[in-house]
Amino acid sequence: MEEKYALATLPKGIVWTSENLATTVFSAIPVPAYTNGDVIYISPDLSAWRRLLVEQLEGQNISEIENFYDHCSDDYLFTILAQELTHHSNLFVEGFNGDSKVNTWFEEGMCNYLSRKHLLDNAEFKELTNVEVELVEIFKDKYGQHSLDELGSNFPQSSNLTSRMFDYWRSYLIVEFLVEIRANQDLDWVFNEYSNWDSAGRKIPLLKYFEMENFFN
Repeated sequence: MEEKYALATLPKGIVWTSENLATTVFSAIPVPAYTNGDVIYISPDLSAWRRLLVEQLEGQNISEIENFYDHCSDDYLFTILAQELTHHSNLFVEGFNGDSKVNTWFEEGMCNYLSRKHLLDNAEFKELTNVEVELVEIFKDKYGQHSLDELGSNFPQSSNLTSRMFDYWRSYLIVEFLVEIRANQDLDWVFNEYSNWDSAGRKIPLLKYFEMENFFN
């Protein structure tokens, strides 16, 4: 991370905490992993994460996905920690003091992509990607009636776990397509375009700049 992705300033520490404390005391969000710029808070309880991941399905009988989450390994947990650490990269133009109301999708999606790409083997990476493709398809009619430009500012039904995760799934899948297909795995091209969009004054939304505003239509 330090060598390839401009991780120049590390967080001051990691607080290993319980799911309950992470989602009630340290934060009100329903996911027990986040960073505030100084400290990463995360629950290391794999069984709690498995249960939470299954809860995303909202009781739907999707046996193959439920089985995937029921048996996810420590590697999946490591990707969550790595995702939070990646937020500290200087490659993201907003930083922790920037405007969190716009373009959150790019940073969230890229942090997910980089952590998974580096910590999972190809089979695990593809399986997890396919799971989230299916989840977006399943929940798009219920939660997909808004632009990803709103991520971070106007979560519809913001207290709902699945509505939140739906936008993170979409963010990841857009970035995965940008890197793997559009850029032919050239991360430098993606970040250069992102930097060029910022340097030019952000004249249009980033989704439109990347021509991805209709990706899920």
